[in-house]
Amino acid sequence: MARMLFPNLAVQDLDRSVAFFTELGFEFDPRFTDDTATAMVVNEQATVMLLTREKFAEFTTRELADPATQTEAIIALSADSREDVDAFADKALASGGSPAKEPMDLGFMYGRSFHDPDGHHWEIFWMDPAALERMSAEADVAA
Repeated sequence: MARMLFPNLAVQDLDRSVAFFTELGFEFDPRFTDDTATAMVVNEQATVMLLTREKFAEFTTRELADPATQTEAIIALSADSREDVDAFADKALASGGSPAKEPMDLGFMYGRSFHDPDGHHWEIFWMDPAALERMSAEADVAA
């Protein structure tokens, strides 16, 4: 069974968050959107729910983390190429995001990180399919 993924994020200003992620090319499902929440469609299997902090608090009995000073999760998205990683991260930074870490280049994988306007940590990464196949073949030989 293919599972769907619905991460939920608390945001200070829903309109600001929608504007930021719209700039990054995301669309929103109006069926699950009101003044307190929206469904940001990543693909057919993943939707990020952006909820006002007040609405988010209705779903938990614990204190909400402050993403401006604490990391509650790192949300990672794949990219089609190194160039796509750079274009996406550059657009995020130009649209109100802030740098999270220095770019990561492991040869077979390249990624960049940013914080959205609320402080949530996002990563965009690309993995070289040829390098992954070589690594898999080398692991098979070693086994």
